[in-house]
Amino acid sequence: MSQNSINSFREFWPYYVAAHSKPMTRVIHLLATASSWIIIVLAVLTGHWWFLLLIPFVAYGLAWYSHFFIEHNRPATFGHPFYSLAADYKMAGLMITGRMRDEIRRINHTATS
Repeated sequence: MSQNSINSFREFWPYYVAAHSKPMTRVIHLLATASSWIIIVLAVLTGHWWFLLLIPFVAYGLAWYSHFFIEHNRPATFGHPFYSLAADYKMAGLMITGRMRDEIRRINHTATS
């Protein structure tokens, strides 16, 4: 499925998982997502709201690095920014709970069936 024919998050998710096929890409994305949470907490605790301006540079910088130099593909954010952000959080949750490998297997099985 091409990125242009995606009309729902349900359709986007398998595309997103395929674009994050290498474990190091997923780890860097988890670090990117966690960095955004840390920056938000720091902004709240210190009252320095300008810290929030760092989120796109830190989080997207890490994530895009992994696409350009590890996956060698185009970040899904370019075509579907909102689905991509939701998928980042879904993947982070699955990784933190140890369920991402099962999700990859499920999606790969569905794609080959």
